[in-house]
Amino acid sequence: MGKKRVIKKTEKELLEEKEKIEQKLKKEVLLGSFKEGGKGRIYISSTYNNTLITFSDEAGNALFWRSAGSIGFKGTKKGTAYAGSKVAEAMGDICNKLKIKKVDIFVKGIGGGRTSALKTLVNQGLEIESITDVTPIPHNGCRPAKTRRV
Repeated sequence: MGKKRVIKKTEKELLEEKEKIEQKLKKEVLLGSFKEGGKGRIYISSTYNNTLITFSDEAGNALFWRSAGSIGFKGTKKGTAYAGSKVAEAMGDICNKLKIKKVDIFVKGIGGGRTSALKTLVNQGLEIESITDVTPIPHNGCRPAKTRRV
């Protein structure tokens, strides 16, 4: 089996990684055909491996999206609550640039970034009209595989 080697990063490497994430957060937003000051929808999709947040108009047409990977997190760090909060912070900045105040939030999945992203969006100053959980729940769907006999 042998010993497992744990690679520890120095403080300089950690600071460089944090600076990269901050630069990605400040990425410029290109305004499309969305009118400023309107109402929008925010979809939070949280898995064990990543957190994705999509902003759409009232009709459901996706306009902007951010994920933990697009911000700069790599590997298992993408599924953490901290990464989810940073993604929500980036989406809150986009909403502030578009002067959007009223949003409906749809949450899907069971990952770690789910609640932290929701809390961060609330703290960004958005007026949340509704929060809906759209996580798919099976109603005794597919038949399970037969039992294994050894």
